[in-house]
Amino acid sequence: MKNIALLLALLPIQFAHAAKVEPWALPVTQTAAQPNLSVNAKGELILSWIERTNQGHRLQISAYQNSTWSKPNTVAEGNNWFVNWADFASTVSLTDGTIWAHYLVKSSPGTYAYNVVMKNSKDNGNPWSKPIIVNDDGTQTEHGFVSLWPWSSSEVAVAWLDGRKTAGTAGHDHEAMSTDENADKVMTLRAAVLANNGKKSKEWLIDQRTCDCCQTDAAVTDKGPIIIYRDRDMHEIRDIYTSRYLDGKWTAGTPIAKDNWLMPACPVNGPAISALQKHVWSAWYMAANNKPAIRIAYSSNSGSTYNTKTFLHGSQIQGRVDIAGDAMGAWLLWTEENAQQTLWLARINQQLQTVYKPIQIAELAGRGRATGFAKLQIINDTAFVVWTDVVNGKPVVKGASIH
Repeated sequence: MKNIALLLALLPIQFAHAAKVEPWALPVTQTAAQPNLSVNAKGELILSWIERTNQGHRLQISAYQNSTWSKPNTVAEGNNWFVNWADFASTVSLTDGTIWAHYLVKSSPGTYAYNVVMKNSKDNGNPWSKPIIVNDDGTQTEHGFVSLWPWSSSEVAVAWLDGRKTAGTAGHDHEAMSTDENADKVMTLRAAVLANNGKKSKEWLIDQRTCDCCQTDAAVTDKGPIIIYRDRDMHEIRDIYTSRYLDGKWTAGTPIAKDNWLMPACPVNGPAISALQKHVWSAWYMAANNKPAIRIAYSSNSGSTYNTKTFLHGSQIQGRVDIAGDAMGAWLLWTEENAQQTLWLARINQQLQTVYKPIQIAELAGRGRATGFAKLQIINDTAFVVWTDVVNGKPVVKGASIH
């Protein structure tokens, strides 16, 4: 199969019904990038994206239901935002109808000095609340790679990578980060709960040493929320960990699998997780022993234990995974790059025994980091995918539906 890495032989391949990939018209008309998707309590897809303006950037959202988009709504705009291919805005909706959005704002001229800022709206974006800085430590360091999820009908939970302990260091380069000279000056994982009035009711330190710039993700199981992230130990092993909220506290970070990936620089390639009651699916990229691969895991007990397998391997695997589960199993999205960058989607049955024929979603004109991270959601057995491409030197947001 052209432009696809080898499927591991231990996973039997079956051919499901012929999947149909169709262009998905989006309400994005400006130069834009960093799209993201979420689903609200009414079953509407919420698309968010960032547009360039003459003054800087603005975060836009639009809701999709019954093949119709709502009029794009501006969440916020500014001339001092941190806009990055790997650290992007997101939204989440609560059952009381409130929608929350996050974006990133510079806290000083330093390259990676920025804060996590959130707003909410109780009336479909009319109006939005005043901005709320989530990380209130006051340090001019890196705070980002955010995950949002509902905490209650009127409270939102947020997890983020927090660089407050890195204050005073020379900073790091996302392309080539050296080992910290001081083991205490490292990135951490924190989480908090905000009420609709913007007041923070809870905050936790989840992990005291994590990878600096790999995305986090979160899901809600029948036993409570679970956060997934890339850990970083004292020897620069960067494996995928989870923490669960049980009995009123977060569990200590636990590896899903022992990849033993020795990596002296952050790979900027975080994990993804999805849950449906007690069923949990996760996926991630790793390259232990210089062998790029995507691994997948399934839990039938709300993330307590996992069955893990290598799904794809090969030199053209870029990772940048996303995953979404439903009653039939999971959809897995990933990126490859050889002569051309391509997006791929595969259906996996619930317990990972069967992988259906992967399908190519798109061939991209952009290369490398310019295309960012594609995102995935499922509604009524239809997969919706959005991504950034580059046309005539400018970023554009595109979409496809697969059913």
